[in-house]
Amino acid sequence: MKFAIALFSPPHAPASRRALRFAQAVLDGGHEIVRLFFYQDGVHSASASVVTPQDELDSAAEWRAFVSRHQLDGVVCIAAALRRGVLNEEEARRYERDAANLPAPWELSGLGQLHEAAQLADRLVCFGGN
Repeated sequence: MKFAIALFSPPHAPASRRALRFAQAVLDGGHEIVRLFFYQDGVHSASASVVTPQDELDSAAEWRAFVSRHQLDGVVCIAAALRRGVLNEEEARRYERDAANLPAPWELSGLGQLHEAAQLADRLVCFGGN
């Protein structure tokens, strides 16, 4: 089965951890993830600027490692990211900011990527949001 997964919650929220565990279970079960889409406050899970207390799970680092290890399509909504100060090198230059905080393997793209993922997948599973 093909899954698309959308995350709407920040990395410190329980929904982020649940989404990560679900994504791991999808792959462990022999299924496919066609795209991970990070939207609204979920874009913070892709930011290299997130600092997690030592006694808590570093969800942002775990997401980054998971996407890299499995060579997944990790898309961060560009509008939500810009609004929250999550920038790749190109956007940092464009908006004349001092630094970028969106490293590889993340890709900035539009909301159309979520729509496309829903079309490509058998199931779209969303975590978090209001």
